[in-house]
Amino acid sequence: QKAAQNLKPVVPIKFHISSRTDAGVHALCNSAHLDIQRAPGKPAFTEKELTSSLNHYLGPEPIRVVSGQRVPSSFHARFSALSRTYMYRLLLGCAHRSQVPVFERDLCWAPLGGPLDVPAMQDAAQFLLGTHDFSTFRSLNSDTAFKSPIRTILQVDIQPSPGLLAHHSEDRGLQFWEVKFRGRSFVYRQVRRMVGALVAVGQGKLTPRHIKELLERRDARAFPPSTMAPPSGLFLHSVEY
Repeated sequence: QKAAQNLKPVVPIKFHISSRTDAGVHALCNSAHLDIQRAPGKPAFTEKELTSSLNHYLGPEPIRVVSGQRVPSSFHARFSALSRTYMYRLLLGCAHRSQVPVFERDLCWAPLGGPLDVPAMQDAAQFLLGTHDFSTFRSLNSDTAFKSPIRTILQVDIQPSPGLLAHHSEDRGLQFWEVKFRGRSFVYRQVRRMVGALVAVGQGKLTPRHIKELLERRDARAFPPSTMAPPSGLFLHSVEY
């Protein structure tokens, strides 16, 4: 918003963002919309002009506008979204946190304790698909009483993935995996709780059936303590319209 005010709009600009993220969570691609009213006689910005101008005024901020397009007045970055895809990056094979490659620090989670049973995690993930009451998989906050815990998970994928500069760690036995969730919306910290529970299944601390039982409990206090995945491995991957 501060960068946009440098465009000299007649009316103060307000950004409407499609999704918020917790502190420490990343966004590969987020979406926003804004209305710019220019002074009489001045033409509307082209998409290219708007993108380059905003990036110029963003300066050193760790955010860039990738692209822009004109949308109808009925469009809303948050409410028009059909789905959102979150990606969680796991690093396997580390016996100690010092073994995390320097370029991957704060960009993945390296759960300790040996290899994960990925097939068991994939079995457990199937229980999360569909429409459920995700009360057990949300953290409590001041908004809890006002928001429905009913959410729909459209897709869950657990797949191997290359790391950043992966060729530097090939001989160290490190493996990167991505856990992707696609849904219209998510409750507070739902993805981090789901990932933490799936990792617990991979470690043998929970069985795939436990995921179904946790869903049926419908109680945030029933979630196993110290199981939520840290924010560093989570990315808002894309917003679909």
